[in-house]
Amino acid sequence: MKNLSRILLCAALLATAFVARAERTFNQAELDALLAPVALYPDGVLSNILVAASYPEDVREAAAWSRGNPQLRGDEALRAVEYTPWQPSVKALAATPEVLLRMDESPTWMRDLGDAYRVHGPYVMDTVQSLRRRAQASGNLYSDNERRVYEDEGALVVAPAAPHVVYVRYYDPYVVYGPWWWPAYRPVLWRPWPVYGSFISIGFVASHADWHHRRVVVVNRPTYVVNRTVVQRPVVVQRQVVVQRPVQHTTVRQLEHRNAPQQRQVQQQQYHRVPESQRQPIVQQHHQQQRGQTAALRQSAPARQHQDRGQHRGNDRRH
Repeated sequence: MKNLSRILLCAALLATAFVARAERTFNQAELDALLAPVALYPDGVLSNILVAASYPEDVREAAAWSRGNPQLRGDEALRAVEYTPWQPSVKALAATPEVLLRMDESPTWMRDLGDAYRVHGPYVMDTVQSLRRRAQASGNLYSDNERRVYEDEGALVVAPAAPHVVYVRYYDPYVVYGPWWWPAYRPVLWRPWPVYGSFISIGFVASHADWHHRRVVVVNRPTYVVNRTVVQRPVVVQRQVVVQRPVQHTTVRQLEHRNAPQQRQVQQQQYHRVPESQRQPIVQQHHQQQRGQTAALRQSAPARQHQDRGQHRGNDRRH
């Protein structure tokens, strides 16, 4: 009976501790201290950190993978971890291994940050904005060749200067915000790291900050930049088609037949203008002229045919 009572008492204490852990609340001093090391990172990196902090086991495995593959970062790291079972925000942090390793080296801070965001999500976002305002007022948050700092509907946004090159620079939270204002709550101080620009074009957007609604929007799957296939259609060239018509050689009889109506009309007009006594000589003269024209046409027909053949050959050469 005593053993059963002890077991029930232990179970009750564990349940109480679990509920107390799940319902833990954070005051403003604690929120400032938790967010001070990461509040000045670009929005995409910060959003992934806030979400990934709730998956410490995945972060631990991803950090171990980064230690074993120190040469991989940016796009190469994202491709390598694409099919791992980790949460997408944890995968996204593989592109910036310095942050991933510092999170793994501070497990208590990471666990508290995950709980704080889960319990006080909107206040966490407000705290980030407050810390950024302090850093800007101290002259330590500004736009340069690595990042852009600008206002967006009352929120201070930090974004990469180049769309696909992300810099995560180290900073000292006891310096960038000015003198620290909570002596009883101190932010974690990480060891410095060299600053590298990570080229990221796929799989990085696992979550993004929605400052207007004071939350982080989680994307269920990574966003990929798809290279669209360019379809090259054949160019249709319209060529001018020259139709060669056969050269028609005009014969003597065709020329006589073509000119006969006009000659007949002229002859009739001349015939009716003269008296009847003089018409017989005109008829004889007409027959003589007709015989002469026929002879002339017969003589000129070979020369005309030779000229037509020359034109036809010239057209063949041009085409």
